[in-house]
Amino acid sequence: MPIVLPFKALRPQKQFVEAVASHPYDVVSVGEARDIARNNPLSFLRVEKSEIDMQDPYSAYDSRIHEIAKDNLNSLVRENILFQEQMPCFYIYRQKTGTHEQYGIVGRVDLAEYEEGRIKKHELTKVDKEADRIKHVLTVNANTGPVFLTYLAQEGIDSLVARKVTRYPEYDFVADDGVSHTVWVIKNEENISALMNAFRNVDAFYIADGHHRVAAAAAVRRVKRAQNPAARGDEAYNYAMAVLFPHNQLKIMSYNRLVRDLNGLNDDDFTHLVGSFFDVENNFTEKYPQRCHEIGMYLRGRWYRLTAREGSYDREDPVKVLDISILHDNLLNPILGIQDPRTDKRIEYVGGIKGAERLEKMVDSGEFAVAFSLCPTRMEQLMAVSDAGKVMPPKSTWFQPKLLSGIFVHLLTP
Repeated sequence: MPIVLPFKALRPQKQFVEAVASHPYDVVSVGEARDIARNNPLSFLRVEKSEIDMQDPYSAYDSRIHEIAKDNLNSLVRENILFQEQMPCFYIYRQKTGTHEQYGIVGRVDLAEYEEGRIKKHELTKVDKEADRIKHVLTVNANTGPVFLTYLAQEGIDSLVARKVTRYPEYDFVADDGVSHTVWVIKNEENISALMNAFRNVDAFYIADGHHRVAAAAAVRRVKRAQNPAARGDEAYNYAMAVLFPHNQLKIMSYNRLVRDLNGLNDDDFTHLVGSFFDVENNFTEKYPQRCHEIGMYLRGRWYRLTAREGSYDREDPVKVLDISILHDNLLNPILGIQDPRTDKRIEYVGGIKGAERLEKMVDSGEFAVAFSLCPTRMEQLMAVSDAGKVMPPKSTWFQPKLLSGIFVHLLTP
C-alpha cells in the first residue's frame, strides 16, 4: 500500500498567498503567462514558467530559464514572501467552483512506489517535456508544483477531513477564474498519525494529472541516489509532493478534437465514409453527447450525432472501449489518415471547459475542417486502464479545476 507522509512545506505568508498562487506551468502559454504576471512581481509563474523574464528570442532549451527560476524562488524566500514550516504538516486543500467542491490532502508520496507501480499512471510522457522538468527540479532543487493523485474514497479519510474543515482556514481566496481555494493546516501529531493510518487502507494511488511532474521527480531521485550511494533513503528527493483527492469528488471534462482538413475528401465523400462506421444523425442540437459511444461532429456549420455500432470496438479492452479510442480507430485513422495523434500536426485538442462555441469558432474560421465533441472519461475508466497497466490515448482527460502552483513547495534539501 502506498504511504503518505507530512512535510515541511515552503509556502506563502497569509497576506501574499493570492498574489503568489499561479496557474500551473503547462496550462498557459508564455504570452499568456507574461500578461498575467506583468504587474505582479510575486506571481509564482516567475518560478514555474520563468522564461517570461527572458527577452525574445530565446531557446526553450536555454539553461538560463531554470537559473532564473532558482533566483526568483530564492528571492521570494529572501524577502520573506515564502517561509518554510518548522515541523512536518499535512494540509487540506479545498477547491470550489459553483456547486462543485473537492477536498484533497497535501503531503508527500514515496517515489519508489511510483517506480514499483503502486502509484499508477494512465498516459505516456513526452521525452522533451520530461527532460525540461528534470532540469527545472535539479536546478531549483524543489518540486515547485504538486502531482494530482486520486484514490478510491475512504470513509475514514473523509470523516477526518470533515472535522478539520469546521475550523478557520489558513488561506481562503478566489482566483481570477472564479475558483475558490481554501487551505487548512494539520500540525497536531495525533491528527497526523490518524491521517497516515487512514491512508494505509488505500490500495493504490492513481495519477489524475501531473505525469511529467512525477516522472521528472523520479528521474531526479535516480540522479541524486547515484550521487549519494551512502544516503539513508529518507532524503527529501526520495519523495514527490502531491495532492490526493477521493475519486468520487473529482470532475473530469471532455477533451475534444479539431482536425485541419478532410484528408483530400470532399464533404459528401467524408460523411459517406463516416456512415460506414457510425450511425449518423443530422441536427444534433445538444452538441455534446450525453451517453458513452456517442460523438458530436461539427462540419460546415452543422452538428451531427455519431453513434458507434456494436462490434466496432472491444468491450473487454479498457482502452479500446473508450470513446476517444473509438473515434480514433473508426474515423481519425482510417478516414482522416491520422495514425499517431501524439505527433500529427493536423490534430488539435480543446479542453471541454471552453465549450462547443470554441469548436464552432475554430471550424467556422476555416483553420480547421471538422470538430468532434466527446463524453468525459469516467474515473472508473481511468482506474481500469491504470489497473491493467495500459495507457490512454493522448489528451483523454481534462480535470477541472486545476491545482494552483506556489501555494506549496517541496524543497529537496532543508
